[in-house]
Amino acid sequence: MLMTEQATGHHPQPRPRNGALPTPVEHVTGAQSLIRSLEEVGADTIFGLPGGCILPAYDPLMDSQKVRHILVRHEQGAGHAATGYAQATGKVGVCMVTSGPGATNLVTPIADAHMDSVPLVAITGQVASKAIGTDAFQEADICGITMPITKHNFLVTKAEDIPRTIAEAFHIASTGRPGPVLVDIAKDALQAKTTFSWPPQTDLPGYRPVTKPHAKQIREAAKLISAAKRPVLYVGGGVIKSGATAELKILAELTGAPVTTTLMALGAFPDSHPLHVGMPGMHGSVTAVTALQKADLIVALGARFDDRVTGKLDSFAPYAKVVHADIDPAEIGKNRAADVPIVGDAREVIADLVQAVQAEHSEGNKGDYTTWWSDLNRWRETYPLGYDLPEDGSLSPQQVIQRIGQLAAEGTIFTAGVGQHQMWAAHFIDYEQPATWLNSGGAGTMGYAVPAAMGAKAGLPDRPVWAIDGDGCFQMTNQELTTCALNNIPIKVAIINNGALGMVRQWQTLFYNQRYSNTVLHSGPDELKANKGTRVPDFVKLSEAMGCVALRCEDPADLDKVIAEANAINDRPVVVDFIVHEDAQVWPMVAAGTSNDEVMAARGVRPDFGDGEDD
Repeated sequence: MLMTEQATGHHPQPRPRNGALPTPVEHVTGAQSLIRSLEEVGADTIFGLPGGCILPAYDPLMDSQKVRHILVRHEQGAGHAATGYAQATGKVGVCMVTSGPGATNLVTPIADAHMDSVPLVAITGQVASKAIGTDAFQEADICGITMPITKHNFLVTKAEDIPRTIAEAFHIASTGRPGPVLVDIAKDALQAKTTFSWPPQTDLPGYRPVTKPHAKQIREAAKLISAAKRPVLYVGGGVIKSGATAELKILAELTGAPVTTTLMALGAFPDSHPLHVGMPGMHGSVTAVTALQKADLIVALGARFDDRVTGKLDSFAPYAKVVHADIDPAEIGKNRAADVPIVGDAREVIADLVQAVQAEHSEGNKGDYTTWWSDLNRWRETYPLGYDLPEDGSLSPQQVIQRIGQLAAEGTIFTAGVGQHQMWAAHFIDYEQPATWLNSGGAGTMGYAVPAAMGAKAGLPDRPVWAIDGDGCFQMTNQELTTCALNNIPIKVAIINNGALGMVRQWQTLFYNQRYSNTVLHSGPDELKANKGTRVPDFVKLSEAMGCVALRCEDPADLDKVIAEANAINDRPVVVDFIVHEDAQVWPMVAAGTSNDEVMAARGVRPDFGDGEDD
């Protein structure tokens, strides 16, 4: 991913705010030093759950006037909430839990943040330093456990190391390619007496992210863009993280090249822009998938050639040269060899590309993409995104999600769980602004939507936030609705309730002869099977029990009225149980392990491009 330090609001090295003099030395406990350090790095919200080893930190936290603590119901909720907060605000998300099972319950959200390059600092309590390694009560080697899924992690056993460690953790999390950093602090370090002053002396000699791209590589990329006949700008989530969306729009309009935005990049380029050809990948638009396959040049910006985008890798984009720009040099050439590799920050890369392309144009070297756009527009008109309404008159899940998007206020933030509803939300809601679409892209974490929505709303309380969730995902983390109700975090949740683990059921329909092994969520007594959707639990009653307003919609005639009612309630969380048809499927689709050339526009409908394999 590509990232700028400016986008996060965190400086390369910690320094006093507003140029003030360093704070005088204070005599404090390690716990007090921790809270003071969090205040100094600008943390304003912590999602957490106390326990024995982290308990010393919770006492001074109670006195902080700068840091708000939100008590979650499960540590996984704390991690996803911190991620949602970070994705919505661009700041570092913070979560804090205790040792042992408290820490291990953070493993999934840490892995999720690692896959999606989210700036996160996870603070965990640890048993006393002398007890480490003795299998003490609630001991877990969380540094060892999370080493493969963190950008860096620290074990702190001395109180005097706490300020420096917190400063370094925030710096590492928020600069270069952002990611999660774990800070594990022994209980006796929190209890010990120490001194506190700010800023601390940091020491990160091996950490030097390259942000400025090499001028020669930029010139080579500009020459390829000007010489290409079928270029595509392949935009990943790094462009959003770098705050480079304005620069991207300038580059796209300057070149006239089509733009495809990945699942993590929706909103980086306006969906409504005529140069936008959609989302690529397994469930991408036919035009986006085909554009990459038939391109003669792919300019990848903050994208990582993920398997869900490329399909069968050795058949991906067979005619294309590749310009690959990323702030993480490990990503370049990892999956697809780059003809022009560019290491650098997205904003700087794209800004330099704009100048280089302008220089090419001034010398008379401007690409002619007329024939290319003729093909793209024909595919776009022939194979648009769409869906069929159920013949039995029941609710279409696509229609539900589309109307939620159409009736939402401008600037609404949408989060999604993982599965069919995630893909429908990607397809049928228009994203015109960055950081309005939050989802678990790389890890595909069920249960992400509700706590992430909570985090986004906590970070941006004036923005409406809708969580689009499935009945399977919702049952994993819905307890955080209690957190929302008790902390005045009025999110809105749409449960797309088809009574099944929908995406898995779709694969069973297509590839397992309709043998629905353990994907039906409403199996039970016959009287329950008669109802459509999941009814145990009753999501309306469950949501009301957690302090929410709860609605149910089963009739398409009531759809707009129910959505409008939900939109009008802003003093409490709102949950709407939409009972939808169970057999709706996500299309287009490239089956796993197959070539993107085998994209299906709909079930049994393979596009006929009528232009030969080598065009």
